Amino acid sequence: MMFPSIPGFTRRTLPVITLLSGAFVVPSLAANESSGAEAIFAGGCFWCMEPPYDDQPGVDATISGYIGGDLDNPTYEDVISGETGHAEVVRIDYQPDEISYEQLLEIFWRNIDPFAVDQQFCDVGDQYRSAIFYVDDEQRELAEASKAEMEERFGREIATQIVAADTFWEAEEYHQDYYQKNPVRYKFYRFSCGRDGRLEEIWGDEAGGPSF
Repeated sequence: MMFPSIPGFTRRTLPVITLLSGAFVVPSLAANESSGAEAIFAGGCFWCMEPPYDDQPGVDATISGYIGGDLDNPTYEDVISGETGHAEVVRIDYQPDEISYEQLLEIFWRNIDPFAVDQQFCDVGDQYRSAIFYVDDEQRELAEASKAEMEERFGREIATQIVAADTFWEAEEYHQDYYQKNPVRYKFYRFSCGRDGRLEEIWGDEAGGPSF
């Protein structure tokens, strides 16, 4: 079912809400505590890209952040201005012997609109572009093969970019695990943005991706 969207609604209409006492939070690993391998995906709002991966076996952490721009140490306000070139991304720290990069890609595709250019759902601008930021040649090859499969499946061009990862900047703490810290506001944003309705329109029963 296509969920309704509120005209003009974006996350910028939501105030920053601090964690209420007693809320349940699963902490993310700090950037320097990463183990195993890492994958970096841009799928619009990074709040929405953490949940599909957090419960997957073999995923150690999901960390929201920024990548692909020119400014060092960008803030959220810098990035959403659309002037820095960064994209909102999620970095996934994972164990390749438990979950493969190909499986992470399967989840990624089914949580984005692969046809949208410089936009994901109600969030507009190149900071919300969809992209796969590969960290080595193997990831690049797997990403390109996966994108080719998507283009064959749908018979049309896929807008998602495949680019080399550069410096990953971890987002502010209040963005990490936002869906757990502020579940009501997160659900309101996601519903109002029409994300689930559009995913269902594109992917049908596959929307949200498989659980491995």
